[in-house]
Amino acid sequence: MQSFKDKVAVITGAGSGIGRELALQLSARGCRLAIADYNKKGLTETARLVKQSGGAAMHAAVNVADLKQVSKFARDVIKKYGQADIVINNAGVTLFGKLDNFSYKDIKWITDINFWGVVYGSKEFMPYLKERPEAAIVNISSAFGLIGVPSQTAYCATKFAVRGLTESLRRELKSTAIAVSCVHPGGIKTNIARNARFSGNFSKDAPDKFARRFEKVAGTTAAKAAETIINGIAKKKKRILIGGDAKLIDVVQRLFPVGYGALMDLLYK
Repeated sequence: MQSFKDKVAVITGAGSGIGRELALQLSARGCRLAIADYNKKGLTETARLVKQSGGAAMHAAVNVADLKQVSKFARDVIKKYGQADIVINNAGVTLFGKLDNFSYKDIKWITDINFWGVVYGSKEFMPYLKERPEAAIVNISSAFGLIGVPSQTAYCATKFAVRGLTESLRRELKSTAIAVSCVHPGGIKTNIARNARFSGNFSKDAPDKFARRFEKVAGTTAAKAAETIINGIAKKKKRILIGGDAKLIDVVQRLFPVGYGALMDLLYK
């Protein structure tokens, strides 16, 4: 993307973490913003921070798992700005536990947000993106969209799905001006661990222990992650890896596509 000035950037999951940093940094580069999140309080704070820094942002409380809400959000963005140039499907959640302990309701919850939210965001904005001289769809997968990890069965399934969707969509849009990027963050210092759901025979303090452990090993700040994504958009990168852990996982998976599990066990035991 040659310039971000006067582009309209749509960001889901903008109430905290990477989404908030994307909003602030894209605003600083001259974008007008349309931001959404399920968390109204966090979203309002992001909008306030953008405005405080001299930017402009419309914001809407949106559940990305609800097609009607995403569709209305897309129409409202066009009504407000008349265009959409960058769509970043960032909203996501995690579910900790083993498949045999998950209820189908658990699996539907994470799939509706992590996968269908990306489908809805991509599809509802695509007609407007096709009208622009240059545009971008950026879907957030995960390093766990590259490898399968125990106790992250449902999360990995959704992030592998995002990867497959994004890579296929890129091929479908190759004759258009829409660049399509798939983002694979490693451990990022955000609230995703503290907001995780647990299913199975976990102790009451398991969520807090998991969150504290995650925060210790997460090596990349949300600000750095957002910077890496934006630089990737500018360069029209197809795959954006964030953090040394994600880069290591990518290499290991490429070298040992079947046997990476045993090696990862050794590295992280």
